[in-house]
Amino acid sequence: MRQFLVTFHKLVGDGRGYERCALQHQVLIPATSTASAIAGGQALFCEANGIVDWRLRADTCEATVIEEKFT
Repeated sequence: MRQFLVTFHKLVGDGRGYERCALQHQVLIPATSTASAIAGGQALFCEANGIVDWRLRADTCEATVIEEKFT
């Protein structure tokens, strides 16, 4: 099973008319695929923030493989 780092970002204005990506949340998820890691990360993000949809607090969600374990 692989270990994924799931990250959530939101575009925020900096007061000078520019936007930047601000990190909202990161979570490590053990999963067999990128899709299942993202789904698990989204569920944990919602639970941690007490919301029903992760898009209320973030604009993007992506998963990166951190570690791959072969058994």
